Amino acid sequence: MTTAAVLLAAGGGTRFRGDAHKLLTVLRDRPVYEHALAAARAGGLDEIVVVVGAVPLTLPPDVTVLTNERWSDGQATSVRAAADYAAGRGHDAIVVGLADQPFVEPEAWAAVGGTDGPIVVATYGGRRGNPVRLHREVWPLLAAEGDEGARTLMRSRPDLVREVACQGDPADIDTVEDLQRWNS
Repeated sequence: MTTAAVLLAAGGGTRFRGDAHKLLTVLRDRPVYEHALAAARAGGLDEIVVVVGAVPLTLPPDVTVLTNERWSDGQATSVRAAADYAAGRGHDAIVVGLADQPFVEPEAWAAVGGTDGPIVVATYGGRRGNPVRLHREVWPLLAAEGDEGARTLMRSRPDLVREVACQGDPADIDTVEDLQRWNS
């Protein structure tokens, strides 16, 4: 069984009012997305996929880049693009995380990726967060558009969801104030 790590990095980051796209702003000496990418890569999954759209990212050659031309139609289009890609590659599951969450630990990627179930979600202090593992059996059930990845499916089908307690912090960088708080 193979599992791909999928980092969603396609959105426009419209709440961030800085001089650059939020993923390209510097957090602790490197761009925000590089923190999330490093954790995903260190999680030990079989392939690393980054879904881009609104802004190009500089990515290493061992990372598969998927361009989501429909990124402005919502996060669901990026998750769908990743699931379609994974199906074509023969993966059994994808573990999806967000490029604007720089404090999710590699151990969270590994724990979620290594837990069996149709949908496996990381929890932090009892609250659900990312990453989320989606087995191929649920890919047809995912929304085709909208601004929620798998949350709609998890709400409508709680019987499919398994939670895994993880260390780290699922905080995201959505605003200039978020970036300033974490850089201070």
